Amino acid sequence: MSLTISNTMTGTKEPFEPLEPGKVKMYVCGPTVYAESHIGHAMSAMVFDIIRRYLEYRGYQVMHAQNFTDVDDKIINRANELGISPDQLAEDMIHEWMVQTAQLNIKPATIYPRATQEIDTIIELISKLIESGHAYHVPGSDVFYRVSRFENYGKLSHRKLDEMIAGSRVDVDENKEHPMDFVLWKAAKEDEPSWESPWGPGRPGWHIECSAMIQRHLGGQIDIHGGGSDLIFPHHENEITQSETVNCGCSLARYWVHNGMVELRGAKMSKSEGNLVTIRELLEMGGAEIFRFMVLGSHYRSPVAFGEDTYDAARRGFERWTGAVRGLDRREVPASRPDHPLADAVDQAREQFEQAMDDDFNTPVALAALFDLARAINRELAENPEAPEVRFAQAGLQDLAAVLGLKLEERDASTGDSAPFIDLLVEVREKLRQSRQFDLADEVRDRLSALGIVIEDSADGSRWRRGS
Repeated sequence: MSLTISNTMTGTKEPFEPLEPGKVKMYVCGPTVYAESHIGHAMSAMVFDIIRRYLEYRGYQVMHAQNFTDVDDKIINRANELGISPDQLAEDMIHEWMVQTAQLNIKPATIYPRATQEIDTIIELISKLIESGHAYHVPGSDVFYRVSRFENYGKLSHRKLDEMIAGSRVDVDENKEHPMDFVLWKAAKEDEPSWESPWGPGRPGWHIECSAMIQRHLGGQIDIHGGGSDLIFPHHENEITQSETVNCGCSLARYWVHNGMVELRGAKMSKSEGNLVTIRELLEMGGAEIFRFMVLGSHYRSPVAFGEDTYDAARRGFERWTGAVRGLDRREVPASRPDHPLADAVDQAREQFEQAMDDDFNTPVALAALFDLARAINRELAENPEAPEVRFAQAGLQDLAAVLGLKLEERDASTGDSAPFIDLLVEVREKLRQSRQFDLADEVRDRLSALGIVIEDSADGSRWRRGS
């Protein structure tokens, strides 16, 4: 089976055929660095980390670019609130992003272009758009793109221009020729960062930076353009408009790939609503691998529900995998494939894993294949924990998990392999309560509490979590 990818542009799954055989150019929209990044940013970064890892597993050489928007109204306003320069705020947030994504085991991008480093290319692109009549400068104000000049505006979001006007909140600007025209260059305001240009001092609009970065660093055409589904309109739509105008109609990207959103207790996360979990908070919970396990449990185009119940379920699932590699020493792994049912289980898991990932990176099905392998290993571990066949299978599970970015290592009994035993004790305690042996049930609860395990009782039963 060949690799297929869902293409937002066509709305279908298509065979993956890169522009250049064996090589993939992938551009993923990164954060606007004005505040702490949250788990929605982490999810998107993980999705494309997983896609990249699998492409590399399949033998492709991946050129991965991820940008930073480091000049923006939000950055300027936030920096003013903090009493620091916009440059300092952006630098601090970029440093934090690099540290945190490393802790999330997200591979570094090949290149991290920044908006402020692309000014020359941005000015060059805008000049070409003005020369062709697709953009216009309002004296004393901004430079805008004329959406009416782009025949297929809306082809990515599958909407018509008239429908966009009726269904969108459009900024009222008397300088615009058309309500949907968008800014390419913003005229400078007092005490704001600015650069000299043919249209006076100013700074780039949001959308033009990505077109410039792709033009400069990736040659103007790429294989995969990625980002969250919230970027389809207007950001990616406007990127297409700018880039394809400059490049004589040539497609900006062969495949448009968009991940779903994180939903926090059933509601979409939003800075404006204040219902965010930052990456810092996630890491403080010790949840880097557990969150990745959650992300893998949903197809990348679907939303990920983040809550205590889903987090605990992911933690228990991941700990069953770490339990399956207990005692593994890679030096003890047989050099050749043993003639044993466990080796057959590894082959079957690998085949099912690859079939699932080839089908639009279907990670839930890929996880199911690895769960089957983990169960087979655990059964053999119970009977013959030192067998070389077990070590062979453990190494196979560990290697396939690594393709998904999971560091599958044996955990200390106090933090990892204890989960199944805690589940058992909670179940025993529940039965003691049902038989009205409350003294014994309380003793189980108290002993677990002394070990940092908190049991919470409700009408739906008992559940446990690790205390702070």
